[in-house]
Order: sequence, then structure tokens, then C-alpha cells
Amino acid sequence: MTHTPIELPAEHSGILRVATYNIHKGVQGLGPTRRLEIHNLGLAVEQLDADIVCLQEVRKMNHKEAGYFERWPRVPQAEYLAPEGYASVYRTNAYTRHGEHGNALLTRWPVMGHQHEDISDHRFEQRGLLHVEVEVQGRRVHAIVVHLGLIPGSRIRQVAQLQRFIAREVPGDAPLVVAGDFNDWGLQIKRMLAGFGLFEYDDAPRAFTYPARLPLVQLDHVYVRGLTPLGLHVPRGRIWWRMSDHLPLIAEFRL
Repeated sequence: MTHTPIELPAEHSGILRVATYNIHKGVQGLGPTRRLEIHNLGLAVEQLDADIVCLQEVRKMNHKEAGYFERWPRVPQAEYLAPEGYASVYRTNAYTRHGEHGNALLTRWPVMGHQHEDISDHRFEQRGLLHVEVEVQGRRVHAIVVHLGLIPGSRIRQVAQLQRFIAREVPGDAPLVVAGDFNDWGLQIKRMLAGFGLFEYDDAPRAFTYPARLPLVQLDHVYVRGLTPLGLHVPRGRIWWRMSDHLPLIAEFRL
């Protein structure tokens, strides 16, 4: 499949480049054959050259994996993945026996504020949204990183909660980005988001992102309000599908 190419540099005046990437906690494979990919992911994030990078399944810490891998980073993954000159914001969604993980946002623009909201729908899945306010080229842009649940009914209720959060926390005239792993390949969530003014780039075939080795569905999306969608790009190839079970999605918008 083909995607609309993105040719404009991210620093081009009036253009906002946003990437979303589920990094699978920086580890690929199962059992004794699993491999540490966090170092490669650090190089990959830099290559995305995005103004805003929305990350899911980011580990703050994991004592078991830190003991297993000799080269486990000494700092939390969000901090490790941030390219030079970028700020990183992380908030935990899930607490596990050996550590915790959640969503992160990396940006080359100043962070003006951030907050987290629990959107867990049942006790078997811990989910949350990360809201970050960034000043881009003198304008305040609100970005929300999401990772929705695996159960269809949960996703519908989480999008309704997202709508209430936006109504409460984001000014109606402010540019808004909602990006992440929506765990949904149908159209119901897309229609719900459109119902409160959030749209994505639609002038190209679906940008399949999952599974990374042979992508068949698009689980990852970047929706906006108050911005003009310009294009989408999904990096492909062995170097990308080895790093995570998702491929990154890069979207560009006119401010």
C-alpha cells in the first residue's frame, strides 16, 4: 500500500509533525529469546523528527527486566528516549509486580503543563490518558496521549470519558491533538471522535500499523481539532518491525 509522502521538514513554519508509537515496553520476543530494543528505539524516535511524539507502553521501571538485561537503561524509558533538546513527560497507567508503565510525550517545544486521568474501565486493565499543554511557535497546543482497552465496550466508555475530559480541561478554541493506540480497527470510535470535532487525515488508504511485521490493521491514530491534516506516513522495513509489535505513525498538520 502507499501513503501520502511527507516532505516538509518539521521545523517548517506553520507545520506540526506528530508521531505516535506503541513501543511494547522496549522489549521484543518471549521468554529466554526476548531481546532489548530500547536502544534502537532511541535512535528511531530521533529519526521520526517530530515536534510531538506520543508513546504508549513506556516503562518507568521494571526490576525483573533490569536484572535480566545487562544494558537496561539507568533512567526511565521516557527520559532515555527523548532526543537531545526534547522535554519528556511520563505518567503511569499500570502498576505490576515488578514495576510500572504508562504513556509518555516527548516534545521539542516548551511544556506549559500536564496532567493524568485514570480511564480504567474494569479491574483487569489499567488505562490512563496523559494531557500535555505545549507552546508551539507561540501557540498553545493541547496533546492527549491515549491507550484504550481491549474490550469494545470499554473503548466506547473510555472515549466518552475522553470527551468529558476535553470539555472540562481544553478550551474550545485551542488546537487539540489526540493520539495513541486505540486498539480498534473499526469505524465506531472514529465516528464518536468526529462527533465532538476530532478528525484525522483521510485522503489516503488506511495507514496499517499492526502487527508490525505484516501490518493488516490500523490501531494507531492521530486525531486533531483546530488543525488542518496534511498527510500520513508509516515507516516500513525490517529495522522497524524488529523494534516493536506496532509501527509508528507520523502525521503532519497545518497550525
